[in-house]
Amino acid sequence: MTETSREVGVVLRRRAIDNPWVDHIWSPVTILEDVPSTAPWTVLSHEPDAVLYYAGRATLDLFSADTANYRDNLADGEPRIWVALRRQDGGAELELTKVTADPTEGEAMFESGTDVIGTVPMPPDVAAWIAAFVDEFHVEQVFHKRKRDKAKAGRRPSEGPGEGSSGGWRDDV
Repeated sequence: MTETSREVGVVLRRRAIDNPWVDHIWSPVTILEDVPSTAPWTVLSHEPDAVLYYAGRATLDLFSADTANYRDNLADGEPRIWVALRRQDGGAELELTKVTADPTEGEAMFESGTDVIGTVPMPPDVAAWIAAFVDEFHVEQVFHKRKRDKAKAGRRPSEGPGEGSSGGWRDDV
């Protein structure tokens, strides 16, 4: 299996909400094609009800076994990147845990219980990099329909143990 990686920057928004149990929510805003030299968790801007943060760098990994998933993501019309973060030791601080272009892996992260997951539009330069990877390494998997074994086509499973010669398939029907 062939693998390649690329570093990207991640920008998050912390938005105040009116909720009796939670006072704010986090959501990914964008992926930066070039990783800035800015320190992780630097405040980028303040809005009336939100703050934008540079969360830090993340590695976007591509695997040749997943090229069909990347191709489907690119063909969707609005390719996405999935971003996952987890609360550190149950506290308020977040750890950037995963960035992926694989829709299957992204959907699995939604089901994993990770604290913050969201999608952002895929930047054009990243989309071109992924498309080049797919072009180079994608191998179309041909679907082979299984054919029935004609020798067993007329047999039925037995109703229970002791019927037929072995209690399995009946030849006498």
